[in-house]
Amino acid sequence: MTITQPDLSVFETVESEVRSYCRGWPTVFDRAQGSRLYDEDGHAYLDFFAGAGSLNYGHNNPVLKRALIDYLSRDGITHGLDMSTTAKRSFLQTFQDLVLRPRDLPYKVMFPGPTGTNAVESALKLARKVKGREAIVSFTNAFHGMSLGSLAVTGNAFKRAGAGIPLVHGTPMPFDNYFDGTVPDFLWFERLLEDQGSGLNKPAAVIVETVQGEGGINVARPEWLRALKELCERQDMLLIVDDIQMGCGRTGAFFSFEESGITPDIVTVSKSISGYGLPMSLCLFRPELDVWEPGEHNGTFRGNNPAFVTATAALETYWTDGSAMEKQTRTRGEQVEQALISITEENLADVKEYRGRGLVWGLEFHAKDRAARVARRAFELGLLIETSGPESEVVKLLPALTITPDELDEGLSVLARAVRETA
Repeated sequence: MTITQPDLSVFETVESEVRSYCRGWPTVFDRAQGSRLYDEDGHAYLDFFAGAGSLNYGHNNPVLKRALIDYLSRDGITHGLDMSTTAKRSFLQTFQDLVLRPRDLPYKVMFPGPTGTNAVESALKLARKVKGREAIVSFTNAFHGMSLGSLAVTGNAFKRAGAGIPLVHGTPMPFDNYFDGTVPDFLWFERLLEDQGSGLNKPAAVIVETVQGEGGINVARPEWLRALKELCERQDMLLIVDDIQMGCGRTGAFFSFEESGITPDIVTVSKSISGYGLPMSLCLFRPELDVWEPGEHNGTFRGNNPAFVTATAALETYWTDGSAMEKQTRTRGEQVEQALISITEENLADVKEYRGRGLVWGLEFHAKDRAARVARRAFELGLLIETSGPESEVVKLLPALTITPDELDEGLSVLARAVRETA
């Protein structure tokens, strides 16, 4: 398609240099619906990014939009701190009825603030308070957020360097298959825990992503997750699952850990929990861990009532029969996998590996800069995709769960073309 040069001057002169996504997509977006965005010149872009996983149900989902408009039209509470409101009550009841009870999860629900890193900070703080210890174990290539506590358990060197101070009380361990199967799972971790001379302080908790999104779409095996849970139980450590990007159905089931059969002690949820891209996060934990004093962890925007409204509508629309949504996501995932198999076979010398679950997939190339070139060419062809991994070496596919098979085929065809044309 032909793209005219947009006027980006105000962004380049007024907005901070910290901006990032817009550099890869140099246009000015104006509106969006479903799986497509449109710039101010009317060019359409198929979205395989979905707000970094915040738009599992697509842009301006009509059912969620109607619920939001109706709520605002009747002057429903917009900002409520942690006050009791009808919108919050409706969300809590619906979340309990449609998500927690069917899965036999007894979690208490905490609203820690608007973003994922707020949820992680509260999880780390709670684990330390419960166990009376400071150390937290995370994993290689993990990403848990950009505030200081979350950064301390994040692996990416570039992001960690932005803190400007030492990031302490966090210890990294090898993620699943870090040694390509040559070392037994958790051999190093458990040896350190049991060796009084190891220098490892007894951890309060372990935090893990079942699929590392920003880290390069690294998928943990169910048996690895089960072994991790057993290790935590043996060693008196809490297990925190960060489901901020991989939860809300992204991998198929509502929670990404369901396939492994584990029940984490603490779970962090954000991104698509509001369903509409509105800021909202949750920290879920076993009732016996609810040792907070009133106001001990708070935040001005932890009561985003419009987000409660759209979250409730999303649950009622897509998770009343959760198995239908899960089956659809797995079917769409198989469609993606088949396309990635074809791309790999066509570019056997260039593609290192493809991997994923549900509707999150990664395509890694031998040449570290290839993924960025593929993403740039895809944008020129009308497809939005991002890169991930410590060196941005993986093309990351994150389409909406509501994407149609035809739209998915269209985007995957563009991806295949972009790969061919960047050889």
